[in-house]
Amino acid sequence: MDTNTTLKRLRNKYRLIIMNEDTYEEVVKFKLTRWSVYTALSVIFVLLVALTTALIIFTPLKYYLPGVGLGSARQIKEYRELKMRTDSMEHALKLQHQYLDDLQKVLSGKVIKLDTNKLALPKVENSDD
Repeated sequence: MDTNTTLKRLRNKYRLIIMNEDTYEEVVKFKLTRWSVYTALSVIFVLLVALTTALIIFTPLKYYLPGVGLGSARQIKEYRELKMRTDSMEHALKLQHQYLDDLQKVLSGKVIKLDTNKLALPKVENSDD
């Protein structure tokens, strides 16, 4: 296609009329060209992208995006170290509770089962010779 005909098609004028269906009264009318429609849609698209970007950057929504809310590599390393320390502290606390429960059972005389086995040793004969 020739560029001249493309430019002519972009500059052709159209009329958009919005009418009341019951009374056929013209409510709004616009004079449009294809170029003005493309321009208006492009501006709306750019504004929506800018608004969405600003909404994500300047609000706490950024913390819901994967990888964005964590921060720098140093913060990620600190987060992992804190997680490991927390897990080890939880494990130590669990063992301490178990120890205290067992100690309370022993002191109250409610020992159910010992974890030791009686060994069957052969009798040793004493020789007094």
